[in-house]
Amino acid sequence: MIEKITSATNARVKRLAALCKKARLRKEEQVFLLEGERLYTDTPPAFMKEVYMTDEFLHDKLGGKAPEYCTILTPEIMRKVSDTETPQGVLCVARMPQYRMEDLLGALPVPATVSAQNDMSCVDPEGKEYREEPLLLILENIQDPGNLGTMMRTAEAAGATGVLMSRDTVDLFNPKTVRATMSAIFRVPFLYTDDLIGEMRALRDDYGVRIFAAHLKASRPYDEINYSGPCAFLIGNEGNGLTDAAADAADARIHIPMKGQIESLNAAMAAGILMFEASRQRRAPDHSV
Repeated sequence: MIEKITSATNARVKRLAALCKKARLRKEEQVFLLEGERLYTDTPPAFMKEVYMTDEFLHDKLGGKAPEYCTILTPEIMRKVSDTETPQGVLCVARMPQYRMEDLLGALPVPATVSAQNDMSCVDPEGKEYREEPLLLILENIQDPGNLGTMMRTAEAAGATGVLMSRDTVDLFNPKTVRATMSAIFRVPFLYTDDLIGEMRALRDDYGVRIFAAHLKASRPYDEINYSGPCAFLIGNEGNGLTDAAADAADARIHIPMKGQIESLNAAMAAGILMFEASRQRRAPDHSV
């Protein structure tokens, strides 16, 4: 028999509401909330821990066939624990993905018999095997949840191998951020770091990754550079841009030429333009240097 919760004072309801609002609790439990039919459908079973839905969702969307770990909530309680104005009737608790720097670089296990036939695979001087040349997005102090989620979604679409973030970047597991990723949170490797500049140096020295800082001053137009090799794009805070220390740690500064009186683009938009330029070059290499 499926459990049904009808009281707003239920301990599990209080926990769900807290997980929605408190990053520290999410970090302690190593879980986060997913809301809506799309995210529920896209979540890999290995990450699914708890499922909550209304009777209406269960019968209208699933034909009455309840999934494992399912608990029914009344519409009133679903609204109480939801982060959206009009809940879709399903909410899940999922385990947080865990990654290493090798994952961000695309160094995933590839059988030798497969990689030998794959033109996109490569091997670095130390013998680590990659499915394709690393393409990273490096973020310093991004603060808008929607921007971060959009960057993750765009990174997947452009073929980025991973996202590296400074510790002061907004919580990736914020419900608004999670929705904006459109499930890319499960498919794009990511890491937070307390030493962004140190990690940038390691990427250059240990893995040969060239880092390009999106910057309005003393920089080259982005479409004059060759991004076909291992590379990363460094994007700064929405209002203040990159710190001098981060910009100076990059190999080069690039900018997106603009007309009119606009001084800058939205951070997520700029990141998308840069990543898709790298994607374009990797599909059809040109003679940029």
